[in-house]
Amino acid sequence: MIGKTARQCSSWRLPCLIVISLALTAGCSSRSSSTQGSSCYAKAVPTAGEGGLAWGNSLHMARKKSLDNCYRYASRSGGTPKTCQVVLAKCKN
Repeated sequence: MIGKTARQCSSWRLPCLIVISLALTAGCSSRSSSTQGSSCYAKAVPTAGEGGLAWGNSLHMARKKSLDNCYRYASRSGGTPKTCQVVLAKCKN
């Protein structure tokens, strides 16, 4: 009887872990976007290849991150990373 009870309890461990992890994830994802994340964004594009969009706590940081992303994505896509320029930079209210 003890062996059967132990086996039944162990079969519930995985579903319980899954339920707990989903509950924790749902709790974190329900936060308001205004209380977390960055308020400024910038977009940089090269003359050829893929550009980069990034968020930052300040306009300066968003511009820097978007240029870094532009350099990375342009070189990966066979574009021209040296021609990356920020074309859009704004902060949310």
